[in-house]
Amino acid sequence: MVDFTLSADDKAIQDTARDFVRKEIIPVAARHDQTMEYPWEVFRKAHAIGLTNMSIPERFGGVGLRYLQRVLVQEEFAYGCTGISTAITTNDLALGPLIDAGTDDQIKEFTTPLLEEAKIAAYCVTEPGAGSDVQAIRTTAKKDGSDYIINGEKMWITGGGVASWFYVLASTDPSKGYAAMCAFIVPADLPGVKVGKKEINLGQRCSDTRGILFENVRVPKRYLLGEEGDGFKIAMRAFDGSRPGVAAGATGLAQRAMDLSIQYAKERRAFGKPIAGHQAVQFMIADMAKDIEAARLLTWKSAVDLDQGRRNTLSAAAAKCFAGDTAMRVATDAVQIFGGYGYNTEYPVEKLFRDAKIFQIYEGTQQIQRLIISRAVLAL
Repeated sequence: MVDFTLSADDKAIQDTARDFVRKEIIPVAARHDQTMEYPWEVFRKAHAIGLTNMSIPERFGGVGLRYLQRVLVQEEFAYGCTGISTAITTNDLALGPLIDAGTDDQIKEFTTPLLEEAKIAAYCVTEPGAGSDVQAIRTTAKKDGSDYIINGEKMWITGGGVASWFYVLASTDPSKGYAAMCAFIVPADLPGVKVGKKEINLGQRCSDTRGILFENVRVPKRYLLGEEGDGFKIAMRAFDGSRPGVAAGATGLAQRAMDLSIQYAKERRAFGKPIAGHQAVQFMIADMAKDIEAARLLTWKSAVDLDQGRRNTLSAAAAKCFAGDTAMRVATDAVQIFGGYGYNTEYPVEKLFRDAKIFQIYEGTQQIQRLIISRAVLAL
């Protein structure tokens, strides 16, 4: 039997996140979008009540939420503001490879500071010439005694300017492709780590995005995750774990856009009645509702697959792809329903429209998701 009923614990976690969003995120979202100021105050409040570092297992001092519980929280956060949500949840992206492939000593060393203080960790893989094509990375890790010397440049690193450590993918020999890739934890204060300027993006503007330069950074061997050559597999497994959260974020944004559209459509009058009474608007909102419901169910499926020990590569790609496209469609239609007001920065759907686009790009573009899906269903 398939049961979509949330448990009492699931509902309690969802309600806690929902209450936090209404009190702490929605009131400041527009200001952070305009000033692009990193939401440290919101992050610290979330940290204080256990809504950050959700993936750290209980045996290491964390809350150890299941994947389904995490996506419930991430949808609520994104409902309030996807920029602030990204800042709050970015640690779990960086933690994925560490918890997946790290030793107990490595996990304790790098999770304990995140639990004790409101600190940030960053996932550092994308490069100027290697985005979706992870195998094309050119950052190198050369063995030097018992250490590695890392050189290279990373781009579009979320939390790059505020991170205390990075998960870094580098290669011992770029000519060998994925077979030579290695995964490292690199403390941000090591000599040679240089942080670039804050990028001014279309949306999610309070989320800190920067380039990171590694110039002869000496990294002790004890910071290598797994063995040499394991890096690509570790990175791919991390995506399977993070894509349900991205799908949840897209779903939360779409839900907010629909709720605002419904409210506005009931208030705005045209041709003698609220525009909600016109079939053209009704059908737009009907499409929003059905697609959001489908996106949410796909997201839950991809999370439950992991919770039940099943590989979720296909379901995570489907959820991320469908939910990302849904967020963009729903936000676009929300602007249309608001008309001229929707195009104005004083109304919230303009921000949602800008924030939505990234869900079709990061954590693997929609084209990459379709490639993953097609290969799975065609058994290629």
